[in-house]
Amino acid sequence: MRKVFVTDLILRDAHQSLIATRMRTEDMLPICDKLDRVGFWSLEAWGGATFDACLRFLKEDPWERLRALRRALPNTRLQMLLRGQNLLGYRHYADDVVREFVRHAAAEGMDVFRIFDALNDSRNLRTAIEAVKTAGKHAQGTLSYTVSPVHDLAGYMKLAKELVQMGADSIAIKDMAGLLTPTAAAELAGALSGAVDVPLFVHAHATSGLAEMSQLKAIEHGVTHIDTAISPFSGGTSHPATESMVVALKGTPFDTGLDLTLLQEIADYFAGIRRKYRQYDSEFTGVDSRVQTSQVPGGMMSNLARQLEEQGALDRIQEVFAEIPRVRADLGYPPLVTPTSQIVGTQALLNVLTGERYQTITNEVKRYLQGGYGKPPAPVNPDVQRRAIGHEPVIDVRPADLLPPEMDKLRAEIADLATSDADVLLYAMFPEVGRTFLRERKEGTLQPEALVPPEAVSRAVPVAPEVPTEFRVSVHGESYDVQITGANLNDQRNRRFYITLDGVPQEIDLEVLSGVERGTVGGRKAPRKPGDVVTTMPGNIVAILVKVGDRVGAGDGVLVTEAMKMESEIKAPISGLVAAIHIQKGDRVNPNEVLMEIEA
Repeated sequence: MRKVFVTDLILRDAHQSLIATRMRTEDMLPICDKLDRVGFWSLEAWGGATFDACLRFLKEDPWERLRALRRALPNTRLQMLLRGQNLLGYRHYADDVVREFVRHAAAEGMDVFRIFDALNDSRNLRTAIEAVKTAGKHAQGTLSYTVSPVHDLAGYMKLAKELVQMGADSIAIKDMAGLLTPTAAAELAGALSGAVDVPLFVHAHATSGLAEMSQLKAIEHGVTHIDTAISPFSGGTSHPATESMVVALKGTPFDTGLDLTLLQEIADYFAGIRRKYRQYDSEFTGVDSRVQTSQVPGGMMSNLARQLEEQGALDRIQEVFAEIPRVRADLGYPPLVTPTSQIVGTQALLNVLTGERYQTITNEVKRYLQGGYGKPPAPVNPDVQRRAIGHEPVIDVRPADLLPPEMDKLRAEIADLATSDADVLLYAMFPEVGRTFLRERKEGTLQPEALVPPEAVSRAVPVAPEVPTEFRVSVHGESYDVQITGANLNDQRNRRFYITLDGVPQEIDLEVLSGVERGTVGGRKAPRKPGDVVTTMPGNIVAILVKVGDRVGAGDGVLVTEAMKMESEIKAPISGLVAAIHIQKGDRVNPNEVLMEIEA
């Protein structure tokens, strides 16, 4: 018999895929005793987006989550997802940071490190694998599976062999977008089982509706480990249901031996937890065969939907999905997995919303095209590359080889708030978010985002919170500040509202309202002059590159904003003097707000 082992993803990827990584530690701990008794090969409980979500939204210390889960799950391996040289952030870190992060995670109780690189560039995996082996833990090398004109079976075999030579204890097929078909899974698993002598894992998102069939075919051709999710958090952009796969394999040579009754008790618990987070449900997390063309992972679909909804442009999401394959081709067909999914998706969104492809190019796309993330799978579009980086040289070595040691510098930068190297590593992963978290922790002001009671969520698919639009209305010589919720200039159906003057309701059209100065939710005025600097996407200010009185040229960078975890440089629309700056670092900004004024 060739028993199949199960890794359950309920504590990480399952809720990351379906409810935007919002499950809190307090909802994990009560069920840990039963999870610990199932006999899973491992529980994926950390890494991926959990680190970011803990800091940014939940106001939890992710290191404390790891410690708590380690105490609550004494008999089960804990597993994490690590982005190679990117760790859990969105840039490459120096080798000393990678080693320290792995050392610290291992010391706090992590057992299995699934290590991948978004470009399948094996150079970016070596340091992390070596660090895991030094810590005496399980290093799992990963193939980021995708489909393109340049990805083939021979390439995956070559990468798998390289990873085993580096010391990988097992190989995982990571199908992050749900692209595996049963036939492709059988072919890939069969080839791998004959090429490497280590256990094989398959991690397949159910987005296209094929994951269960693909896992079964992979098992029949040599895979011995599968990833699943307890049923209330399974299916769609998540993964095959644990209970279903256990039943499917029961009585076969691949029987998992797991207790279905215990699994169903755990499912009952998580069914209640799923209702608690109803506000994060999205219509873009179900089965969707369009992933076979857009190749957009489920988490990226919901992020794009939220960004477009905030701007009243959700009706353009299909344009974005159509643009994503074009951007991906321009960038040399990278697999769409963090961070490349964000890099490609955000650039596609900007291309659609600005009306001109590559009018605005994110800093991450520039870094990618300069070789800052590694070697693309195929040559990039030279015209796009020239537009992004001009004639700057392209890196052809391992990017981290160009990075000096960072830990001492990071310790000095956050010395006022960090009480340990764990805190320094928080800051290293997400400097702005990490600093805010550490400051609020020190001040005792940590406050997680509010949960809306399930009964208050009126429909299964929520919209983004309605933000009031501010107007200044002049009536008979007097001005009134009015906030209107639901008024959307981009929505033809929602441009009219009623205002009562002297007790008489009057219907108003926002486009023709006389005497109205459109304001913005941030209290900033709307653009009117050629020199008004605005952003095309809601986000946060991460850097201000000029000061009042500076002379700038048209096209010079003046601000850096962050949206969808990607940074974009905002350029001066005209040449002239910086006359006014209306934002500070860390401010939240929205489209069509004047952030800075330049006078010719």
